[in-house]
Amino acid sequence: MPSRPLRSQAPATAPASLPPGQRIYAIGDTHGCAGRLAALHEQILEDLAAHPVAAPLVLHLGDHVDRGPDSAAVLDMLRQPLQGLPVINLMGNHDRMMLDALAPGAPADAVALWLANGGSNTLHSYGASANDRDSWQKVSSSHLAWLRDCRTSFLAGGYLFAHAGIRPGRPLADQVEADLLWIREPFLSWPRPLPAVVVHGHTPAEAPEVLRHRIGLDTGAVYGGRLTCGVLEEASIRFLFG
Repeated sequence: MPSRPLRSQAPATAPASLPPGQRIYAIGDTHGCAGRLAALHEQILEDLAAHPVAAPLVLHLGDHVDRGPDSAAVLDMLRQPLQGLPVINLMGNHDRMMLDALAPGAPADAVALWLANGGSNTLHSYGASANDRDSWQKVSSSHLAWLRDCRTSFLAGGYLFAHAGIRPGRPLADQVEADLLWIREPFLSWPRPLPAVVVHGHTPAEAPEVLRHRIGLDTGAVYGGRLTCGVLEEASIRFLFG
């Protein structure tokens, strides 16, 4: 398998496989970039029209909110059916920070952590202000309920999908939310096989990373990079970019 990031949209051999007839469109960290997400969804629909498959699935890897310009619009978009396609939405660490900061009686440190990591941009997208706690009630309660229902991982074929990664040396069934949402090391530099190839976001890179044990799809859309979708099918991988 290649040890350098793949930069081409052309199909390549993947480090794991899916059952015949299944295709997963896995999208990296959106971070409030609603326009890019809409464009990527359009590409997915066009790709499916051109290359139909029996069992498609769209999967968002989490960090739907914070830092970018329109988190509220991203959550609105994700809550709507994508032309009847099955969709799975994972929770990211920013989604968890938002929920923790906006929970009744949230401790000051949870609020401060969220605001220091792009939460003020999310509030602004709802017409609220970080400096006016009374305005925080403008944040949609249905959006918060939707975030609470997001999964922390999803297993398909030889892949485990999680926002950040997993804790090496721990069985998949024993992984904990803190690692699934937050881990970097020792996961990123782990040199040996894992129980499944992990498809993740969380750690931005200039291009998608395809390694023996993991596939990284956060290409820093909120920092001016591309919003990346990894298209997994049987033993191949290719990419769409928004």
